[in-house]
Amino acid sequence: MAVSVLAIDQGTSGTKAIVVEPDGRVIASSECEVRPDYRGAGAVEQDPRELLESVLTAGRRAVEEAGTRIDVVALANQGETVLAWDPATGKPLTPAIGWQDRRSESVCRRLAEHKDEIAARTGLVLSPYFSAPKMAWLRENLTRDGVVTTSDSWLVHQLTGEFVTDVTTASRSLVLDLDAVQWDEGLMSVFGLADEQMPRLVACDEVVGSTSAFGTDTPVSGLVVDQQAALLAEGCIDVGSSKCTYGTGAFMLANTGADATRSHAGLTTSVAWRTREGTQYCLDGQAYTVASALRWLVDLGLLADAHDLGEAAGATSDGVVFVPALAGLAAPYWRADALASFTGLSLATTRASLVRAVVEGIAAQVAVLAGVFAHDLGQPISRLRVDGGLAQSAVLMQAQADLLQVPVEVYSSPHATALGAAALGSLGVTPRFGLADVTWPWTPAAVYRPRWTAERAGDLLTRWRAAAEADLPEVAP
Repeated sequence: MAVSVLAIDQGTSGTKAIVVEPDGRVIASSECEVRPDYRGAGAVEQDPRELLESVLTAGRRAVEEAGTRIDVVALANQGETVLAWDPATGKPLTPAIGWQDRRSESVCRRLAEHKDEIAARTGLVLSPYFSAPKMAWLRENLTRDGVVTTSDSWLVHQLTGEFVTDVTTASRSLVLDLDAVQWDEGLMSVFGLADEQMPRLVACDEVVGSTSAFGTDTPVSGLVVDQQAALLAEGCIDVGSSKCTYGTGAFMLANTGADATRSHAGLTTSVAWRTREGTQYCLDGQAYTVASALRWLVDLGLLADAHDLGEAAGATSDGVVFVPALAGLAAPYWRADALASFTGLSLATTRASLVRAVVEGIAAQVAVLAGVFAHDLGQPISRLRVDGGLAQSAVLMQAQADLLQVPVEVYSSPHATALGAAALGSLGVTPRFGLADVTWPWTPAAVYRPRWTAERAGDLLTRWRAAAEADLPEVAP
């Protein structure tokens, strides 16, 4: 059975929809921008109606452009963004609290005594980044009405009327038993969510319902969190294979197979995907601010546009080091209270020096993550597959290769996340297919090889670590 898939990637900064032919060719695409509201005090919110409208608009435009029958609709989502909504009417009761939102830090501090138990049962670190602290904060501060879920459950309900979430998204919550892949009632109680109605857990290739939002009534399958979708699209189905997505943040994942390996160095473990072939897991690490750091430079007037990054960045940072902790530091530090900083400033510092320092600061944070992955995997990363909007930036990708000291391979399509969702959607309506049948082969659009010496890369990483750790606020005993 040959199928055409409408795959929708609902992200932090935009929603992308593509139509994929059975051979993996993208024959139509559409994108709608959405903009988070960064309101200070750690608040990052989005309008749920804007998210839904972007899904509908992008999807309908892509279908119209394709001019072909759609056999299945697939949806990738942001992962840790939450909201409260009325299950009877579908009406949102709160803004969507974004994955970057730090206001639930107080919840995490209050539950610090449970951090080891939480890590052992979920594979995650107790952090405001994940869903449950935000859900608890929302219940304590905004409303007790309706249900509180991640954004995917609300979007799928709007499309199909069903109340579900896929297991990859649930594995980012802090209330999923990672080994059993079931909601953990004990952890729900820890977070004060014991009385909550939770969505039904579904596999990534399960047909969860149907929708007529994009034309004729069409099955919905291929539900998956965005980063795991990209991992699949880039062919990282073997143990140890890894990728990094450069979007609003940077997200590095490595496949660990059927083993839910717990990190000993500050990474987290999640479900990579669950299909009829079984469950696979992945290690992951995050840098919260990448494209959002460049948007910050634009807002400050230091950069005209992110597309001008190559021209704006100097050949050298002139000794300036930038730590991009504009929304705190994630793995391996897990300090939501960390602040961004420039160090090494002098009267010789220019705008070009600052822009270059931001580029190197982003690349340094990913290189530090790669070192942690090597520790947990027991072997160094030999190459890094990359995708996302900023994977198209030659200056950033060259800096990444220089600091990693390994080749960086740019994914051949700008639609990695949507293609991963499309692959899983194809599985959902094609029982004879397996993962190997929908992992379409690809050739890198570009390969960046290190130009720096290992000594130069090591020197910058040493200075970057020192700057990052020096700026961490002291934690009260």
